Amino acid sequence: MASNHGPRGRRGPGLSPGEKLSKGIVKRVLKDLFSFYPVMLPIVIACIMTSALISSMPSLFQQKVIAVIESSYKSGDWAGAKGEIFRLVAILVCMYVVSLSCTIAFNQMMATVTQGTLKKMRGKLFDRMETLPIKFFDRRPVGDTMSLYTNDIDALRQMISQSFPQMLNTAVMIMTVICIMLYFSLYMTMVVISGVALMFVTTKVIGGGSARFFLKQQQAIGKAEGYIQETISGAKVVKVFCHEPQCREEFEKLNDELFTVASRANKYANILAPILNNMGNILYVIVGIAGGFFVSTGIKNVGIGGMDFSISLVVPFLGMTKMFCGQIGQISMQINAIVAGLAGCERIYRVMDEKPETDNGYVHLVNVKEENGQLVETDEHTKLWAWKHPHKDIGTITYTPLMGDIVLDGVDFSYDGDKQILFDISLYAKPGQKVAFVGSTGAGKTTVTNLLNRFYDIADGKIRYDGININKICKVDLRHAVGIVLQDTNLFTGTVMENIRYGKLSATDEECIEAAKLAGAHDFISHLPEGYNTMISGNAANLSQGQRQLLSIARAAVADPPVMILDEATSSIDTRTEAVVQRGMDALMKGRTTFVIAHRLSTVKNSDVIIVLEHGRIIERGNHDELIAAKGQYYRLYTGAFELE
Repeated sequence: MASNHGPRGRRGPGLSPGEKLSKGIVKRVLKDLFSFYPVMLPIVIACIMTSALISSMPSLFQQKVIAVIESSYKSGDWAGAKGEIFRLVAILVCMYVVSLSCTIAFNQMMATVTQGTLKKMRGKLFDRMETLPIKFFDRRPVGDTMSLYTNDIDALRQMISQSFPQMLNTAVMIMTVICIMLYFSLYMTMVVISGVALMFVTTKVIGGGSARFFLKQQQAIGKAEGYIQETISGAKVVKVFCHEPQCREEFEKLNDELFTVASRANKYANILAPILNNMGNILYVIVGIAGGFFVSTGIKNVGIGGMDFSISLVVPFLGMTKMFCGQIGQISMQINAIVAGLAGCERIYRVMDEKPETDNGYVHLVNVKEENGQLVETDEHTKLWAWKHPHKDIGTITYTPLMGDIVLDGVDFSYDGDKQILFDISLYAKPGQKVAFVGSTGAGKTTVTNLLNRFYDIADGKIRYDGININKICKVDLRHAVGIVLQDTNLFTGTVMENIRYGKLSATDEECIEAAKLAGAHDFISHLPEGYNTMISGNAANLSQGQRQLLSIARAAVADPPVMILDEATSSIDTRTEAVVQRGMDALMKGRTTFVIAHRLSTVKNSDVIIVLEHGRIIERGNHDELIAAKGQYYRLYTGAFELE
């Protein structure tokens, strides 16, 4: 059940609750951004910096205007003051026009940068997942993987579109304001810096707590979505066994965990802004009192501008203090978005850093034709295939006809390197032979067939295809030469024809129809509303399980491989449909080396050899009559099956 085997028991490569963000994550994000937009992003940064720089200038103009007014008040020359004030205001208006233009420009370009980055990141993530081995998906819940494309990518969007521009804008404004403050007065600047230092300490303490819980929140979201996905996928099973209360209980645990960490994260984030705002107000009052004290006592000012303490200096300083504290508040408001975005990036990059499936194979499958009694490689589609085997040590190339001769010699295997699953498995299947695997659940039947495709690599021993060690064969070519029909069918959104053609993309409509006839699927397809052009979606939920399996068999048939693996291919099909499918499968298996895994022992009676597995070991082998006569494990399984029927 999903409730027992959900994401609470499996952890993917995302962040675990106690982990911290890696130190290089910001650098890596910026590196990707500049690689995606090497020209546009610098222009965006220049526009943001220009806009921020201009937004910091009003205090300078305010000081000059007040100074002009003070001077005019003392001299009584108001006519000259009006002209000077008009000139200063005109300059400021022009600067604001430039700032507005830069703001409009960077917002427009930032939309392209943000959405383009998300598009490229999704593409990179999907491309990487396509290269990962089967074991990656076996140990990671589907919902947690989907969370990368939804929650984590969305957190990245908010960070790029809002937080990064705001942080850059804030950094430029703070540096500019500090420079202007130092130009005005060192003493007043020290008063502001002292208060701001306290605000930074507060931000670090409270923001650090927020960061920890935002990391936990991203992990909790992935776990919750993983459980939801598994429960929805198994909705029928849940209802059949009346497991709704247990599912709700399990979901409530995950939901409560998400609520706890999310509420704590947002509590930290929500209390930070009010605290900083009030600290800023207090600092504003302190600066005002300090300025009044300096003016009234006549203390000599120290500043780059060489100005004396006066109203024209103190009033702009109050405005800059408010602006400075406001920018610190902006930083605090972006902390949660930045941490969530970086946590999402960390999870995404961890998947991107997963080791791809290795393939050192150098033997390839090629089309050949006969010339003077020898096989010669050709670009023509001759339907005659051979293994192209370069021998580097002697500098020659040999062509071995594709026959479907399979040999396993002393194969040992373990999924995790600790617990051994298969022990000294040795068997052979000559071209055209039908080999059946029987045994109890967990005996290792499916594991053996997984090794033929090199979904996993063996720990010891050899597997040979047409006499060639499969480790030397390129995985793509090996899998083209081995067809497989799984117990669980997977059909994709598209037409029936497209789903059949999935087995060989170059197949014509006629070849797909012939494959469907071979599998026994043509009749029911012909009765669909639009026949082979009928659209299916949601893993073909509108088709019966038997019909979906027939399409799966047709998909394998169109690939026309010399070796076929049927893994419980008829286990979910009713007896009447099974008879139809079995006729198609018999035609499909004709002339092919076939490995059959079946619990219905009646389907393996006509096998050339039956392999009985128990706890990863071969305990019996022979044909049906020989094993029945031996009265061993196969006999007990076979007679027990009939008693059950």
